[in-house]
Amino acid sequence: MTEVRTGVFRGFGKREGLLPLAARLLLGAVFIYASIDKIAHPAAFAEAVYNYQILPGPLIHLTALVLPWMELVLGLFLMSGLFREGSVFMVSALMVIFLSAMVFNLARGLDIHCGCFTTATDSTDDAPMVWYVIRDGLFVIPAVYLFHHTFRGKGRPEGGARITDDPEPSG
Repeated sequence: MTEVRTGVFRGFGKREGLLPLAARLLLGAVFIYASIDKIAHPAAFAEAVYNYQILPGPLIHLTALVLPWMELVLGLFLMSGLFREGSVFMVSALMVIFLSAMVFNLARGLDIHCGCFTTATDSTDDAPMVWYVIRDGLFVIPAVYLFHHTFRGKGRPEGGARITDDPEPSG
């Protein structure tokens, strides 16, 4: 008898593999953890966004309100396997955007608190901006791997069309 996996448990079998599952769970946990303090302290996160000096004024508060909730939802989706392709795409894009913002500010000579996992600027975390770039660069590795695996890796032929287990329609 063949076991049928649907919904949340669809990717936990042989099709996904251990490494993609580990990358998905790691990034999901990182995104959930990163969202918690930002959701709890939106004004402090808005200040962290402002310190990057990239966004125009009206977008700072919108970003500070929307981004943490987006991180939470994407983290939950990654961990559960729901909406996998969309979640992997969005998380990969966000990781590249976050890293780019930090590299941009490092190149401009700004050494700011990144606001990635905590909004408290008076904490014991006085790491230089280069540390945040290295750390986020390491998080980009599983994101790129997962992106590649999801969109060009196993389960997809050269052209990128999706292979399904559904039988060919008869007749």
